[in-house]
Formats: sequence, C-alpha cells, structure tokens
Amino acid sequence: MKLKPLGDKVVIEVLESEEKSAGGLYLPDSAKKKPQTGKVIAVGDGKILDDGTRAKMNVKVGDKVLFSKYGGNEVTVDGEEYTILDEDQIYAVVG
Repeated sequence: MKLKPLGDKVVIEVLESEEKSAGGLYLPDSAKKKPQTGKVIAVGDGKILDDGTRAKMNVKVGDKVLFSKYGGNEVTVDGEEYTILDEDQIYAVVG
C-alpha cells in the first residue's frame, strides 16, 4: 500500500452495492445508493490529544465498516479507488 494515512485518517476500499433489488430486478447505476460499506486498507497512528498523547484507533486493517454516506475524499492510486475518512466518520465495524 502506497498510502499511509496521517493522524486519525482511515483508508477504505469501498465495497460495491448489490446490482439487484430485493425483488430481483437489476438496478441501473443511477438508481443505486452510494455504497456505505468498505474494507479498511490502512489506518493512521491516531489523533494527537491536548496532553500530547495519541488516541488509540478503534479500527484496524481488514475490518469491514459502515461509514458516512457522503464523508471522506475519494482518491485513485495505481488505478485503484479508495476513500479517505476521519475515524469519526465510521459508524460501526461489521461482523
């Protein structure tokens, strides 16, 4: 991985949403919701607190997470697309 996030940043590989609806119909791209789940690819060292210590990160590489629908910044590195989020934009670890 050529991306090393700083502070409390997390690099996510977005997992694609389902192509079919619950009723079995295929959805066009315009009808799909923006994916909100992803796999953690890299994490920063943690936010520096007022007393100079670092906060422990709550996620680790390999975690599957739910994150803010419109949060983060999308980047492309070596042809792969990633989203970089602040840790507080992650809502939960799945599984």
